[in-house]
Amino acid sequence: MDSPTSNLFWWKNMPVGRPALPIRVFALFTMGLLTACNPPQPLNFSVQNVQASPVSLDADLRGITVTTGAPNERTGNLPPEVATVTNVWKEATQEALARAAIFDDDSHRHVNLEVKILKFDAPGAGITFPTDTDASYTIVDRATGAVIFSQLISAQGTTPMDFAFVGAIRQRESINRSVQNNIAAFIDALEHNPAAVSRIKRLTS
Repeated sequence: MDSPTSNLFWWKNMPVGRPALPIRVFALFTMGLLTACNPPQPLNFSVQNVQASPVSLDADLRGITVTTGAPNERTGNLPPEVATVTNVWKEATQEALARAAIFDDDSHRHVNLEVKILKFDAPGAGITFPTDTDASYTIVDRATGAVIFSQLISAQGTTPMDFAFVGAIRQRESINRSVQNNIAAFIDALEHNPAAVSRIKRLTS
C-alpha cells in the first residue's frame, strides 16, 4: 500500500522527456496569467527629467531624421525589426531637445540632425537584460552641407529583477532605458561641444 505522502511526489516517477500535458498546460496558463496581470507597456524612449540647458548653439534645428545603418556602418547586432522603432526614437529626440532648448530658433543658421542607429543589441533572455545601443548623431548646415557636429554615442540599459517578475516586461524596459540613455548622452555631448555658448554670455555679448 502506498504511503500517505507518496502522491505528493508523483512527478518523480514520470519518464524523462517532455513534461506531461497537464504540467505544460499549467505552465502556459501561469505565464499567461502573469502576463495578463503585468502586460508589457508600449515602447517609451522619452528621456526623463530633461532640464533647460545652460548653454545654447547658434543654430536653428529645422529637421530630424532617424534611420538604421547600412551593413558596412553597423557597430554590432542590428535586427531588421529596429526599423520599426525609428519614429519613436525620433519623437523622443525631438522632445528632449525641445526641453533642453539648446538650439536657437532665432539663429540665421539652419541645420538638420541626422541620427543613424548602428547597434541595437537586446538579449532574448536574462535577469537584467543589458541592452546596448550605438547611434551616430550628425548635425548638418542646410545651406552649405557642412557637418558641424558628428559623434558616435553608446549606451546601455538594464532593468533589475524587482521591476517586474515577467522577463518580457524587464526586457522591454531595458530597451527603453538604453535608448533614453543614448539620447541623454547625445544632449550631454552637445552641451560640452566647443560651439556651445553660455546663455548669459550670449545675452550680454
